[in-house]
Formats: sequence, C-alpha cells, structure tokens
Amino acid sequence: MSIDFEGGNMVPLAGMLVPIIGSIALFSFLAVASWSDARRKEREAYYTAETLKKIAESSGEGSTAALAYLQEQTRGARRRRVEGMKLGGLITAAVGIGMMIFLHGVEHEEPAYLMGTIPLLVGAALMAYAFLFAPKDMA
Repeated sequence: MSIDFEGGNMVPLAGMLVPIIGSIALFSFLAVASWSDARRKEREAYYTAETLKKIAESSGEGSTAALAYLQEQTRGARRRRVEGMKLGGLITAAVGIGMMIFLHGVEHEEPAYLMGTIPLLVGAALMAYAFLFAPKDMA
C-alpha cells in the first residue's frame, strides 16, 4: 500500500511508519527509564533515612555515628560535584580550542575562529570556579 502525494511521488506506507513507530518507542522507553530511576533513588533515600533514624535512636554512640555518616555523605557529594565541574570545564575548553582550530582551517579570510572563544571561556569559568571558589572540604 502506498500514498500518492500531489507531486505524483508514491511513498510506501511502511516507510513512513518506521520512523514514527521508532520515535514513539524511543520516547516511551525514555519515560519509563526516567520514572524507574527516580523511583530507585526515592527508595534508596527512604531506606537510608530509616536506617539512620534507627541508629540514632538506639544509643548515644549511634547518634554520633549517624551524624558522622551524614557529614561524610555530604563531603562525598560535594567532592563529586567539584570533580564533575573540573571535568566539564576541561572538556568545554577542549571543545573551544578544537572549534577554533577547525574554523581557522575552514575560513582563512574572516576571523570566524574567534567563535571558539565562547566555549573556551565557559570552560575556563567552570575550572576557575572549581579550583578557586568552590567550597573546600572541611575535615
């Protein structure tokens, strides 16, 4: 079966349905995967909170251990965030340098390669924040 358009071109119906069905399947999968990940994180947070509550209620030592555990988790999350900023800044700066080299090779007469300074400066700002201004871990 095919569909006749005004120009006289015959387009097979199956050829039109494949991208439509593929995109529906892709976005359905992404929705279910996102929901599943959010549900898993919610369960982990609930069980962690319940465990910490039981430890804190058990004895005097338990409350200090629970507090130390929470502080260590906070430090770890902060450290991962700063390391991610460092990596993101390095990658963005490298993209800016690569873009400058590419655009300089493509267009010699115009200074189009200066467009690469935008991602280069974004990467530099991310790295400057991560190295200079981000809160340091307090022991």
